[in-house]
Formats: sequence, C-alpha cells, structure tokens
Amino acid sequence: MAETTALPDFLVQKNLAGKSPAEREELLVDPGFGTVFTDHMVDVCWSERGGWHNARVRPYGPITLDPAAAVLHYAQEVFEGMKAYRHAGGGIYTFRPELNARRMNRSARRLSMPEIPEELFLRALRELIAVDGAWVPSNPDQTLYLRPYMYAKEAFLGVRPAKKYDFRVIGSPSGAYFSGGVKPVSIWLSENYARAAKGGTGAAKTGGNYASSLLPQSEAIAQGCDQVVFLDSGGNVEELGGMNVVFVKADGTLVTPDSESILDGVTRNSLLTLAEERGHKVERRGVSLEEWRDGVASGDIAEVFACGTAAVVTPIGTLKGAGFVDEQPSGELGLSLREELTDIQYGRREDSHNWLYRLDA
Repeated sequence: MAETTALPDFLVQKNLAGKSPAEREELLVDPGFGTVFTDHMVDVCWSERGGWHNARVRPYGPITLDPAAAVLHYAQEVFEGMKAYRHAGGGIYTFRPELNARRMNRSARRLSMPEIPEELFLRALRELIAVDGAWVPSNPDQTLYLRPYMYAKEAFLGVRPAKKYDFRVIGSPSGAYFSGGVKPVSIWLSENYARAAKGGTGAAKTGGNYASSLLPQSEAIAQGCDQVVFLDSGGNVEELGGMNVVFVKADGTLVTPDSESILDGVTRNSLLTLAEERGHKVERRGVSLEEWRDGVASGDIAEVFACGTAAVVTPIGTLKGAGFVDEQPSGELGLSLREELTDIQYGRREDSHNWLYRLDA
C-alpha cells in the first residue's frame, strides 16, 4: 500500500570534491549517454517499522551493501527513466513525472516492494536539481537523464519480501541519442528467447527484464541488427529490448501492441495522444507477426517505428529473422510526432496538456 504518513525532510550534504565549473562544462560538451554523472544523489530509506525516513541529498559515490542484501540474491529492484530539459526562456522542466511515479509504484507492487508517495518521488527530483541544476545541459537536444530506482537492502537469505529498502535518484547528462540525425534501425526477431510471459513481470520496470534481453540483443548484433524485438507465447509482437512498437496503417490508423506483459510507455502514450489530436485513430491490441509481415507486404502497413524515453522515436527500417529480411516502409508521421513532442519538452511549443513539471521553482 502507498504510504500515508508525513513525508520526511531532506538533509543536504554538499559534495566538497565536486567538479569545478570548468570541469563540468568540459564534460557537457559531449557527455554521451549514461557514462557521466552529477555531483550528488538522493537517498531515502524505508523500513517496515519506520516507513519512509532519512531523506538525504549527498555526494555521488559508491553504495555499501551487505553481501547478503536481498537485491543481490532475489532481485527486488525497480527503476524509472526520465529527462530534465533546460528551456531557452529559463527554467528546468521534466515531462509527466507523475506517470513515472505511478508506474514505479505499479512495478513495486508487482515485486512486493513498498510504494513511494508521489509527492516524495517528485520532491526527490526537485532536491537533486536544487544542488545539481548546473548539470542540465543547454546545448540543443541535450538533457539530464534522471534515474530513480529502489532496491532491497535487508541482509538475509530467505525467500520473502525484504523489510528494508533504499530509494535513490541519480542524474546523468546526455547528448543527442542520434549523432548526425535520426536514422532507421534494423531489428532482429527473437524466436528462441522470451522477454516476459503472461503473469510475469513484463509490465514492471525491473532490472531482471533487461538482463534477460541482453543475450538476444547480442544475437541481434551478431546478425548485423541494431535491436531485438520479442514475441509472446502466442506469436504476438511485444516490444523491443527497451522501446514500444507502433505500426502506422495506410489509412492513418496507429496500432500498438498491448498486453499485460508490455511496459506501459510514457513516451508512447504521449505520442498517441498527439496523433489522436491530429485526427488519427489509435488501436491498442494484440498484433501478430503475420499481421506485421503481411501488412508490410500488402501495403496495409505504411510505417513502423519504435519509441521510448531515450530515443523518443526511432524509425524501423528492416525486420530480419531466421530465413527472411523484410524492408520496412518509410513514413513521416513518426518523425513529425517526435518533433512535436520534443518541441513541447524543450519549451519550443505550447504545453496545452500541462505535461511539463518545473523542477527548479
């Protein structure tokens, strides 16, 4: 159940060994993705007796764990991914963070972990930006990637939910996902491995799902492909290793695979809302591999793209599997929706949905 007790106050411990402004600016020139980190991190504890407590902003650094910590043995861990944007007119914003908070709580429920109050989740983001706001890049298409996560830290070797957890937030400045512009990717169809199953943890954002995708992703790379796409046990398309899939039909209808084992993407939901406002019909339903391949062959499917937090929209140019290579039709809708969404996120277009949340106010 979600906590209803008073939220803890945050203690701030400044990092006296943090990067100098010159060192930080040098790192922000070309930060890549997920390899550079800010000077501080957020740390909030939870225990069965004390609830949420001991909220801190402290110097970024290694985590000390008991060798018997439950996360190392039973994988109780969930996380989220989001971005902070510096607007040209002033202010640092993130995008629909309440949806990330709610999804994190759905993930936590599935893994029998405590839920974090939505306001505490949002407060943690604001507290990190209060000390590390200078790490939010100002160059075009750059952001500060925010990674909230929670893990079981109680030391024991018994198969039960832990009684102690840590919730943390770290930040990583990130450059443009595509250097040189957005390019279509090639996709390998994984038929030997499953990402998730009915009743499993597919709809939870937990590390185990991504760990199980690494071997098929390596198989995709060995086949000369950029990404891997998974099927469920019934032969329906699920998602890529870390992105949702959207099919654009010739009549303008957008179809996206939907099931209880697919992660509910914030980016996908936002893109589909924008598409509906343009007059496009949207369908969330099962999509078989046969429907995909036959639709491309007949011309009924006019475009295929993947979407997620990091890349926003990625056109799919090729679907490759054992014994076949299907070139995918190119279209303009996905990239047009990407432009509209990123314009909102960066403050270049009116936010008529109130999706933006200011972090430095």
